[in-house]
Amino acid sequence: MTEEKTISYTINNTYSTLNKLTNATKNNWFVIHGLGFLSKYFIKYFDELNKEENYIVAPQAQNKHYLKNQYKHVGTTWLTKNNTQFDIVNVLAHLDAVYSAEGLPESTNNILLGFSQGVSIVTRWVASRQIPCNTLVLYAGKIPREFKPNHFKHISRVLLIVGDKDEYVTTEVLLAETKYAQELFGNKLEIKVFDGTHEMKKNIINSILS
Repeated sequence: MTEEKTISYTINNTYSTLNKLTNATKNNWFVIHGLGFLSKYFIKYFDELNKEENYIVAPQAQNKHYLKNQYKHVGTTWLTKNNTQFDIVNVLAHLDAVYSAEGLPESTNNILLGFSQGVSIVTRWVASRQIPCNTLVLYAGKIPREFKPNHFKHISRVLLIVGDKDEYVTTEVLLAETKYAQELFGNKLEIKVFDGTHEMKKNIINSILS
């Protein structure tokens, strides 16, 4: 007979930051990458933002794997279909630790962003922990179907961003996501459709502050 057991232990992991947190900082960004990224590469999409006014923190998923079975480039994933609920607990604790280590001030403009798989992570984190957030950016990802509007009542602005040629977003998917987002966020929701595929684009990041 086999039996699956659980243990608890402490691990070490890295995360990336960009620019310096100073008295001149106006915007704190907490950005969650998608499947296959490392935080040190993902954070480069934010390097055209004003360096004096923007401080960016990019946590890194702890589950690493080789990309494309070539045993050359390394990527990460936040969750899989295996033991998902179990792993959500670990991921949220992971983000709590990064957030606590950074000590981001609540007096600044706090922007939380998730890209692709990161959308499911950032929404779960901001909802369950009620993280202070002025703008929540949901970029090219699906919102988990476990939420109610009261989970996001503390958020002032929500941006839903998707490329018009995104290979993962059919017309039906876009309609379903838009309807669900409107139910959750109401008049706080803004929808931005850009010319592009399932990709991060610096000009889209830059437009979030405009």
